[in-house]
Formats: sequence, structure tokens, C-alpha cells
Amino acid sequence: MARIPAGRVLRGDLRAPERREIVVEAFEIGVYPVTEEQLAELLGIPSRHPTRPAVNVSWLRAIRLCNALSEWEGLDPVYSFDGEVVDADAEADGFRLPTDDEWEYACRAGSVSAAYGPVRDVAWTAADGVGHPSEVGARLPNLHGLFDTLGNVWEWCMDPYDPEGDGDARTFRGGGWSDAPGLVRATARRGGRPREEFDDVGVRVARGPAPRR
Repeated sequence: MARIPAGRVLRGDLRAPERREIVVEAFEIGVYPVTEEQLAELLGIPSRHPTRPAVNVSWLRAIRLCNALSEWEGLDPVYSFDGEVVDADAEADGFRLPTDDEWEYACRAGSVSAAYGPVRDVAWTAADGVGHPSEVGARLPNLHGLFDTLGNVWEWCMDPYDPEGDGDARTFRGGGWSDAPGLVRATARRGGRPREEFDDVGVRVARGPAPRR
């Protein structure tokens, strides 16, 4: 886990020119996305490629992973369930998904550009000709010391994809191995339903007081 200091940044969306300032409190976030090996240890899911990011992880499984990791570390789980209705305890000290704002703030690491370095040096994209996620940590990190926030796999966030809409889709960020380099940006944002799984979407855990919604 890396400690991310409190701060502010202009946040954008790849699909629109508008930018807005976001203010983020200090929190912790994983240096790497969760790997297949870690998922296997926590949830008993078979691992074929231990050092690759875990994919085909739905949003619901991602938050169950957060709770399992909290229990493993002797911390209070953040999430509770009533069927598919999920509540978060802002006072719990366990692991959780980052918010949309936290994810972009941590990814940018002070950069005002769409990427924190040349995409070919920091991210796995379609330009590399790979047909699957690549080993974590093989490309250059950002100034927070985080690897693979851009490219390799998209990463689930806690937030609804369309906060103003009626759908239950949740956000994932950052672009993946099958995306063109021009689409792998700190502003890249997509969404999926809580039970959907994708071969280019994984998860990176966070920790710290969850912002109240």
C-alpha cells in the first residue's frame, strides 16, 4: 500500500472537455492491482498466472475481496450486504474500493496531463500486441510509486457510473491491454453492472475513511 497525501486536482472525462476541481483526503491505495495469486489466497479462485492482475472479477466479487482481505489482516470489514444491496461503513478500518475521485487523483500523481508519462513506457496497451494482461510492475510507475494504473487492466471504483441515472452500473478506470494507446488515460472511464465480468477489468484496493455520499 502507498500513502497518498491529501490534495486537489482538476478531474476530467475522456468523453467531454469539461474539467472540475476535486479535493481528496489522505488515504492508502495498492501499489499494484490485485494479482491472480492474491485472489487465489483470499477467495480460493484458481490461479494460472500468479503475477498477472486478476481479471473476470465482478464489482460484487471485488468488494467481497476487500472484506476478505480486511478479515485476513484483522481489520473491520467495510462492506455489508443485503442481497445485492451494498452498504459501506465509513468508520471501518478495513479495505475498500477507491472512489472515482481518489482513483484519478492517485493515478495522476500531480500530473496535469492525460498520462503521467509516455504511454508506451507506463502502460500495456493494444500497441504491445498482447492478448491478455501482463505481469504487474513491468512498466514505469507514477510519482506515487503506483504501477499499472494506466493500461494493463481497468480497475473498479466504488462509485456509480452514472450518478444521475437510474442504472446500477459501477465505474472502472484507466484503460486496459486491449485499448488503443490514445484511450489509455487518467480520464478514461467506463462502467459495468455489479455482476458483470470482463477479461480486461481488475481491482486495486484502498484503505482509509471513505468519503460520505
